[in-house]
This record gives sequence, structure tokens and C-alpha cells, in this order.
Amino acid sequence: MSKLSRRDFLKLAGVTLPSAALAGPLMRFAGSVQDSSRPNIILMIFDTMTARNLSVYGYPRLTSPNFSRFAERATVYHRYNSAGNYTVPGTASLLTGMYPWTHRAINHSGLVRRDMLDRNIFALLGDDYSRTGFSQNGWASFLLTQFRRDLDTYLSPAEFSLVSQVFGDKFPDTNLALRGLDDFMFKMERTPSSLVLGSIERTILYSQAGRASTRDYPRGIPRTGTYPVYFLLDQVLADLVNMFGEQKSPSFSYVHLFPPHAPYSPLRQFYRMFWNDNYFPPSKPIHKYSDGADERKVYIGRLSYDEYLATVDYEFGRFIAAMDEAGVLDNSYLIVTSDHGELLERGDKGHDTPLLYDPVVHSPLLIHAPGQNQRTDIHANVNSVDILPTILHLAGKPIPDWAAGRVLPGLGGEEDAERSTFTVEAKLNPAFTPLKTATIAMRKGPYKLIHYRGYFGEGESYELYNHDEDMEELHDLFGSEKAVASQMKDELLDHLAQADKEFQKR
Repeated sequence: MSKLSRRDFLKLAGVTLPSAALAGPLMRFAGSVQDSSRPNIILMIFDTMTARNLSVYGYPRLTSPNFSRFAERATVYHRYNSAGNYTVPGTASLLTGMYPWTHRAINHSGLVRRDMLDRNIFALLGDDYSRTGFSQNGWASFLLTQFRRDLDTYLSPAEFSLVSQVFGDKFPDTNLALRGLDDFMFKMERTPSSLVLGSIERTILYSQAGRASTRDYPRGIPRTGTYPVYFLLDQVLADLVNMFGEQKSPSFSYVHLFPPHAPYSPLRQFYRMFWNDNYFPPSKPIHKYSDGADERKVYIGRLSYDEYLATVDYEFGRFIAAMDEAGVLDNSYLIVTSDHGELLERGDKGHDTPLLYDPVVHSPLLIHAPGQNQRTDIHANVNSVDILPTILHLAGKPIPDWAAGRVLPGLGGEEDAERSTFTVEAKLNPAFTPLKTATIAMRKGPYKLIHYRGYFGEGESYELYNHDEDMEELHDLFGSEKAVASQMKDELLDHLAQADKEFQKR
């Protein structure tokens, strides 16, 4: 961005930000006159955070004591599932309130279909809300730039960074520039597409990053896995506290942080924290659609992931303390969740997978309301498509009839034991054709049905699990509980047929 950033301002003023706990009050009263008649709403995404590895949800390792403390003053959802198993479909469903088979942002670096661009939370909140969008994840930034006309403030993935070289945000058509330059030319996950320009860009980037101290990070300073952005999470969160304090009320902020997404970069105090704790998750067979990684490699990946979770939790605790000190939470809903989880079992280490087992779709959801000082636990099945209608309800806005989600129980909605929710994975399928290569999971009551279709030339197959009795999804009941399996199969296929109907003639 061309304007002077908050960190630049503070540096020029001779002020440092040693921690989020000290940053809150610095600029609290900057900005416009506040309208406290309606609450502010903050939607905070921690990318790739699975509920299954958080101690607040019962994980044996103490990975989230600060999230547990926050839960004592929040509404905690125990069966919240993402509508997708990686960033694009998961984030698009959060922002639109529609399942991936409707918004069609299903492919790597995909976008919401053009005729549905007005179906987003920023547009629905309207001009009487100050609306900010920020994502460190480049793929989520693609979606934010799609909705940029409905944003009052769009922040680049490089905002709040320690070292960065993001070029696309300097062009008028940010979406095209991000995709053409940063995603195509300079993406960190592969060799640069331009041998000359890419080599120059990498040399400059690594030279800058090399001057930053890695003393506190044994595996290197945290960075995004897509764009060339290095950051310190405590400084990012400190700047966010300042930003929330500066905003005009009522405001809505979508904040998408990259941790604990790989590469896992824990603080030194959490490095190798769990290596000798004698906890071993249940052994599970390698799935035929997985990457086929051996169990030892996957287990080491879990150790590193859990260390990074503990780091994120530590910084989150300091962030909440600073938010309290700054008074930001006095008139703000804070919604803490993730876009999807992480799969560290069955031969997979990550989330670039067709599999939809619980760790990759079961996300945390904790919501603090202004003045809330007691914990409420919700055990009904809910989904990321419910975030949009819930935010609209909290803002006093009408909920459109095309929204697939419902207002969350505990915040104005009702629990429904018979409700069905869905997760859709179809990254190998063309966006605007019927879903012939896809995995679809359906949750209903204690049951979860997983439907595979079209992988590696194979036909269709199903798995059925009862989460009340088998949370680890080890015992496939599809062949034994035939009545439940048949009913859920028919319902899933009916929903899929309706979603595919308009694409049948294309």
C-alpha cells in the first residue's frame, strides 16, 4: 500500500511494539466519532487450525491453554465443520454463506462465480458498517479482491509483515496482478516462472530475510507458503489491536492469519515441546487416495504442527489481554475459527487431499459477545455457511433466502438434531461442470457419510461413521447400518443433483 502504515508511523514516532500486551492502548482514540449503538464484529481466521489438535476440544497435548481461557467467556461449538477442506472453498463459504457446489470456488486459486459476486458478507452489511478485509493467505486474498468494491479497506497480504515482496497490490486491478505476478511469477512453493526476474526477486528477498534475527525461531521466521512474506505473529497481532481501536464504529473486520499453516515455525520455547510426552494417536491404515506417507513421517509432522499450535495459542493469549486492555472487546463480537483443518493420519500430512476425515474439516469455533463472562457449549452440527447469516443477525440485517446457512444456536438460532450439513471437495473437477470427480461429506445427527466419486477412473464409493461411538472414524458402518446409510445416501445424492442441475447442459 502506498500510505504510511501503522508500523511506519510508530517507528517514526520512536515507539516500539515489544508485545501485543503493550500495544493495545497506543492509538485507541484515533479516528472518527464512535457509534456504540451497534456492536463491532471481528471474524478472525487461523488458517489450517483443526479442532482435533486443540486441548480446548479435548486433545491430550496441552496445545491451547489460552484458547481454553478464552472459551470460559465464549460460546464454544463442538461440532462445527468447514464446507471445504482447503482455503478456497472454505473461505468462500465463510464469506458467501453458500456451499462450494453453489459458489463454485472449488479449484486451486479459484474464484466465486461472477453472477454471485454481490452475495458476500461485505455487501450485505452495507455502507453503514466500516468494512475491512485482510488475509495473509494469497488464495483468500483473491476472494477479497473479488469483493473489493464492497470493502472500505482492503489490506495486502504484505500488511504488518517483517519482510515482503508482494507486487500485485500496487496495480489498479489487484486480483489480476496478484494472480499474474505474485501467484504465477514469484510463488514461493515452486521455482519462479521467470528465470531472470524470479532469481532477482528471490535474491533480494532472501538477502532481506537473512538480516532478520532467527534467534527465537529454530525453524526460521514464520512465512506464508504462497507469497514472499515473512512476519512475526506477535507484531501482526499487536498491529491488529491498534487497527481495531482506530476503526469507526460499527465496523466489520475479516482477518485471515496464516498460522498454523505450514511451514510450521514454532517459537523456541515450544520447539520439541511434545517429543517425549509418550502420546501416540491411534494407528490408522493408509487410505488409497492419500499421499501414501508412512506413519513415522506423518507423526513427526504432527509433532511440528502441535508445536506451532502452542505458539499460536501463546500469542493469542497476549492478543486477548491487549484487546481487553484497549477496551476493544467492550463493544465487539470476536468470532474465532479456521477455514479448514489439517490431516495428519492415513498417509496424509496436510490438507491438499480428497479425503474429508474429521481432522481436516472439524474446525474450532469460539464466539465472544460484548460483556460475556460465562461459557456456553453447543453440541449441534453447524457449518461454516452459518457464519454469514449469524453475522447479519448480530448486525440487525436481513438474511437473504439464497443463504444455505442458519443463525447459529446460542446466538439467536435453534438447535436442530435432524439438520444435514455438507463439506465439498472438488479441486480436480472443472468449476462449471457437474461434480464428477469429488468427495462430499454429509453430517446428520451423530452420523457422517463420505461419498467418493470419479477418482483415478474409479466409480463411486461410500463410508459411514457414528461420531458418538467412533470419533476416530475407524469403523465403517456403510455395509452394516443399511437403513441409515440408504437414507443419507439418497439425501446426499438429491442435494448433489440439485446443485449440478444448471450445469448438466454445458
